[in-house]
Amino acid sequence: MKAILKSVARSFYLTIRFLPRPLREPVGLAYLLARATDTIADTAEIPATLRLTTLHSLGQVVAGKAEPATIAGELRDFAAKQRNQSEKTLIENLPGCLDYIARTQPADREDIRAVLATIVRGQSLDLERFGPPNETTSLQNAAELEEYTYLVAGCVGEFWTKLGFRDAPPFANRPPNEMIALGVAYGQGLQLLNILRDRGADLTQGRGYLPADDLAHAPEAEVFARWLDRAEAGISAGIEYCAALTNWRVRFATALPALIGGRTIALLRVAGAAERKVKVPRREVRRILAGGLLASASPIALHALYDRLRAGRDEKAAA
Repeated sequence: MKAILKSVARSFYLTIRFLPRPLREPVGLAYLLARATDTIADTAEIPATLRLTTLHSLGQVVAGKAEPATIAGELRDFAAKQRNQSEKTLIENLPGCLDYIARTQPADREDIRAVLATIVRGQSLDLERFGPPNETTSLQNAAELEEYTYLVAGCVGEFWTKLGFRDAPPFANRPPNEMIALGVAYGQGLQLLNILRDRGADLTQGRGYLPADDLAHAPEAEVFARWLDRAEAGISAGIEYCAALTNWRVRFATALPALIGGRTIALLRVAGAAERKVKVPRREVRRILAGGLLASASPIALHALYDRLRAGRDEKAAA
């Protein structure tokens, strides 16, 4: 599994090396499985109905209710359609990842199965809601958007927290229920940020994630700004989460998405609701990584770095 992770997700592989050994295996396996289901859901060359049935079948295998051999043919078909070599490698090696589930510790295995079931439900809802690219469909209300962000990302914060308290004690200086709430908000905030960042590309595919009810009662720019505020609140909850972690290495690995997210927030504030995609340049990401490594030694320093990034005041990162 380590070789697969290293070949298909090198940046993530380097990040999880900072985690305590008991966390690396379940986190890495869950990541690969979730990325595989995402790849299957997004393979536009295959009809949505077949993607839905394959997601369901894969979910059954992950849950231990079917054998990996039952979907071998479908996986070969999906692998052949991948244009990205990393995604192709992942799907080709997915049977090995599925076999690996049985080797994990029982409690970790159940948590992996639970989080994947939730993620697959969210991905399936996406395929059911949205039609062909030439027919734009929008989520109807805020509740649908909140549900979606929990299903595909908020649940990951819950998963991460349960693993941490069980496999890497003492995990945090706040109680599990508080950490789970912060972790869920963190995941939802990151997913909201992705939605706002990728809005233009999603619209070309017929997917409108900003609620139709909101857009019917306020200008688009105002709706965009309001949801960006929600994303920022969630990512700020993530910084609170990271500050409560007792191990600086776990804090660093957990905080990286929030720090990059902080810089993305600043860029989106400037760009507004424009449909062009905003992306933090790679050179800035490297500087954020270096700054985050140093700041993770102190919760105060981590808060300060995040505040500079989201306000667009981190001169070193922006240079």
